[in-house]
Amino acid sequence: MAAQSGKDLLIKLDTNGAGLFETLAGLRATRLSFNAETVEVTSLESQGGWRELLAGAGMRSAAISGSGVFRDAATDERARQIFFDAEAPDFQVIIPDFGIVEGAFMISGIEYAGTHDGEATFEMTMVSAGPLNFTAI
Repeated sequence: MAAQSGKDLLIKLDTNGAGLFETLAGLRATRLSFNAETVEVTSLESQGGWRELLAGAGMRSAAISGSGVFRDAATDERARQIFFDAEAPDFQVIIPDFGIVEGAFMISGIEYAGTHDGEATFEMTMVSAGPLNFTAI
């Protein structure tokens, strides 16, 4: 597989619950991470004293983060409202030449910054709020 452009990793938001996803405006950098907590079941009977983990157990989660330039677009306004209303709408993460991850996320943090001689920027963190679906491209 050839190298992919980072600008093609997109975070999209279902702005009105109708399944029409729009790219969050102004994003310059995005990241998606998956996590799985393990359940250890090691006992005195574990072979050779090696740790044993219970397959299929534990909690899975995902986190999305992004940063960019504040543009005061409709998606910026919607993201702020989602945070203040503690909503968990559907988001999509488009991973180029790999697939689409879709599901409910809550915005757990928004930060705004700016300098007197530069643009206003923001950082946003989202955490999964239910099961996620993966569709291969």
